[in-house]
Amino acid sequence: MTEKYDIDVLIAGAGPTGSTLAADLLRRGISVRLVDKAYHSFNGSRAKGVQPRTQEIFEDLGLLKEAHAEGGIYPLMGIHFGPIIVPFRMQKQKKVTHDVPYPNVLLLPQYRTDAILHRMLDRFGLNIEFDTAIIGFEQDNDGVTTTLSSGEKIRSRYLVGADGGSSTVRKAAGIRFIGETNEENRILIIDGTINGLSRNRWHIWPRTHGKQVAACPLPNSDQFQIMIRLTPDESVEIDETALAIKFQTLTGFQLKDITWTSVFRPNVRLAEHYRSGRVFLAGDAAHVHTPAGAQGLNTGIQDAYNLGWKLQQVIKGASENLLESYEAERQPIAAHVLRKSSELYSRIDNKHLSGLKRGDEERQLGISYYGGPLAPANSSATKTLRVGDRAPDATCVGAEGLTRLFDVYQGPHFTLLAFGTNAVKALSELNWPIGGAELHRYVVGNGIGVDNNLLDDTTGKLSSIYGITGDTLVLIRPDGHIGSIITNDWLSTFNNIVRTLSYSLARSTQTEDYVGHW
Repeated sequence: MTEKYDIDVLIAGAGPTGSTLAADLLRRGISVRLVDKAYHSFNGSRAKGVQPRTQEIFEDLGLLKEAHAEGGIYPLMGIHFGPIIVPFRMQKQKKVTHDVPYPNVLLLPQYRTDAILHRMLDRFGLNIEFDTAIIGFEQDNDGVTTTLSSGEKIRSRYLVGADGGSSTVRKAAGIRFIGETNEENRILIIDGTINGLSRNRWHIWPRTHGKQVAACPLPNSDQFQIMIRLTPDESVEIDETALAIKFQTLTGFQLKDITWTSVFRPNVRLAEHYRSGRVFLAGDAAHVHTPAGAQGLNTGIQDAYNLGWKLQQVIKGASENLLESYEAERQPIAAHVLRKSSELYSRIDNKHLSGLKRGDEERQLGISYYGGPLAPANSSATKTLRVGDRAPDATCVGAEGLTRLFDVYQGPHFTLLAFGTNAVKALSELNWPIGGAELHRYVVGNGIGVDNNLLDDTTGKLSSIYGITGDTLVLIRPDGHIGSIITNDWLSTFNNIVRTLSYSLARSTQTEDYVGHW
């Protein structure tokens, strides 16, 4: 008897993580429902930094132009010492390079990030089901039956909890959330307008009336995100008048038109597991951080980007073993982020300006899955890249003129690049399955001319960035990481990769013969 499902994947939580996963699955032809216990979309600025790696994900999803239009660059900090304002740069502005097209963090309040993602879901025809909580679920070897607050029961292949730090899905799955919450170290966060305060600075008052206060101008608006460090025994009045009086006492400026407030307690927690059978955790449901370094939202979006293509492959017939790589790849990344953000937050807590500094690590471009289950440490490498590394961008010439590798990679497919005569000969002999994500194949040439299968590398930049020194096949996963580097034994090595990332070769068919020349 064939199992009947109402939906392929049920996602709890319509924040950045859950919405990214829903969007990625929908473009892959996977059926989705997205529920959220809140009455409406989140309306605060909370997580406001979109890192370079996340911007690359947004470009792949077709959202980056909207994000850039609604966001802006981080302003120079202005540190107030009485009447003196000292300029301070949190992070050195990087120049665009051939391999890194978006080198700097984007200032984008979370409610706008959510709105951009929700508009994409609307274009897919997906209705986010707000005011709908998950009450509980039961799972078996074939699927998950989830009970919603409406009383409806949904049968799905998989359930993903992207429902925040207090995740109902995580608790119901019995997964421990290891770490601590500091109830005494609290921050009051406010979205509001400030009369007379310049908008060309992220203002910091490090020692005003024994407190730390910050006000960051939010782009394309007249609002600031205000952060006030609270003392351990301090009570908080959320009343707008009381908040305005408090802010004026601390800074001398008038606060008005408050649209959102929250009291943040630093949580540093990591889920013991990211999976329980057919139930997965992502985003804050799996890991929570201090706000230092703008890592939490970005790490959650990257969780979704890692999980989406793997769910597609397995739903279309790949081995369930592929899903084991989700936790193996993502949990160590979150653990490292927790340590880094806690370190930065501790420096800020101790009034060290070094805690305000940001470096290359926070940009998340160096995240690699090297050494994990899909990227063994004994895999072949190029001069610059290992299996599991981020696949960099590069300019080249395609069938329609000047293009970028990120344009070639954009979409839910795998990409295979062939460098050198022997690799090109192997290209047309490689089998790839019909179902699941497609494989797009390209020959990287050098001034030979251009057709639909050839990327002309006349400047040699592409080969240099990818560290190519001989005949090589480079497979790029749908999430923009290197899936394989093959320098010999073309067919057998590639077949092993197919078995790992896709399907049994018994289900594969020969793709169209490559037409073209070196």
